[in-house]
Amino acid sequence: MYIIKNAFRCISRSKGRNILIGIIALVIAVSACIGLSIRQASESAKASALEGLVVTATIQYDRAAAMGNMGGGRPGAGGGGGFDRDQFAGMMGNASSLSLEEYEKYSEAESVQGFYYTLTAYFNGSDAFLPVSDETEESAEASTEGNGMPARPNGMGQGPASGDFTVVGYSSDSAMTAFVDGNASIVEGSMFEEGTSDAVCVISEEAAMYNSLAVGDSVTVTNPSLESESYSLTVVGIYTSAENNDFSMSMFGASQDPANQIYMSANALQSLLSASEANASDTKVSGNLSATYTFADADAYYAFEEEVRTLGLDDAYTVSSPDITAFENSIAPLHTLSTMAGWFLLVILVIGGIILVVLNIFNVRERKYEVGVLTAMGMKKWKVATQFVCEILAVTMLAVLIGAGIGAVSSVPVTNALLEGQIESQEKQQMQMDQSFGRPGNMGGGFLGGDVGERPEDIPNDAGGGKNPFGNMIGGTVDYITEVNSAMNLTVVLQMLCVGLLLTLVASAASVLFIMRYDPLKILANRD
Repeated sequence: MYIIKNAFRCISRSKGRNILIGIIALVIAVSACIGLSIRQASESAKASALEGLVVTATIQYDRAAAMGNMGGGRPGAGGGGGFDRDQFAGMMGNASSLSLEEYEKYSEAESVQGFYYTLTAYFNGSDAFLPVSDETEESAEASTEGNGMPARPNGMGQGPASGDFTVVGYSSDSAMTAFVDGNASIVEGSMFEEGTSDAVCVISEEAAMYNSLAVGDSVTVTNPSLESESYSLTVVGIYTSAENNDFSMSMFGASQDPANQIYMSANALQSLLSASEANASDTKVSGNLSATYTFADADAYYAFEEEVRTLGLDDAYTVSSPDITAFENSIAPLHTLSTMAGWFLLVILVIGGIILVVLNIFNVRERKYEVGVLTAMGMKKWKVATQFVCEILAVTMLAVLIGAGIGAVSSVPVTNALLEGQIESQEKQQMQMDQSFGRPGNMGGGFLGGDVGERPEDIPNDAGGGKNPFGNMIGGTVDYITEVNSAMNLTVVLQMLCVGLLLTLVASAASVLFIMRYDPLKILANRD
């Protein structure tokens, strides 16, 4: 008790010195509080985003790895002979797509919460069912010839033909993510029954208006490679989609226009593909199978990657999640800010600790005679050292408490201001890169022509919140986490207490070292 009382008396006697130490400790405390709050806000935002994240994953063939395993290589890159294109084409045809049975096998993994798949194929229309287009037939042909890409006659090989309509077959209602998310809805009729094998479909509102169709009418689609092969579908519903309104360019072909998408059951579409193969295997309509796995959380997704390898998935295939990728992109500015805050905190603690050590060295030297008197009176050196530690601890902890209060008030606005600057910097960097490559993310010159910075009126600005019509093909937007609502919590308070104790230990280490080395008799005999 005497040590504590004497420590407080010494603090009151040396106000100037202790105020200086307190100011330095206060600056360190405020800076540390803001830095720790930023890091805690990053962790909280990450946890909150992951909590509400619906994680999906797909299995894809790793073409780059396959090419590397084939040998050969680029000239001058240390490879062997030339690249065998025929072998690569055959390998891609045989192994690049898993079968439905294989996809279903991997869905039995314990981490999988749900499974669905889509089947995509391309068909041509008929005289009574034409694709939505803003060009006449003559202008379309002229445009094709002008590009040096003459239309391929029906029945010719050279790979699968691309039709006028994209027919998408869904295995279940959950696979129709646009309808689940509310980006698409049925405006007339109803959706086909889940898992039905009937030749029924839903078409877009634009396609229905363009062809004067109503629910209950029949439409005819044909094989792009064999015009005589046709199939009749009954329209049971008409849908509208927000995606249709964003796509206003026909340069990618009619089948790429969302208005020309036909939805039906995967079982029904598979029946059409089977009939096409039975009719003529060399001109059959091929389908592209895409399977999606859903997980309860990100941990289950990471566990799935290991489980599918155990179930026999070849190393040539990779497991990826667009949701995890989008999530990581969304927190990238906050993560960068958190990293910078960590380094800033480290620098502040190191510099502040050095300053406090230097101040306490001078403090002990000035009070050397006091140390000699106390030890000569019989007080143990460790008790004298404890008194000095208590003095520093009292001043430091008071500064830490005040600094924590200031940091708690300022941490959220400071974090949001720094985060806004980080996001602007990242978006500016991305925009400059898009301009350099002439990509439509910025829609400057190079892609559609025009000066840098020009934007056609019918193309929405991503930075303004519009949806990029190329989002699924080229880039798409990133929904960054733009603000945090809370940065200070009990964890930060405990960390601040640890910072205060750390500063006390570092600053008092010099005091303890000098006090334990002093000889009280020499101090009293050689008093300056």
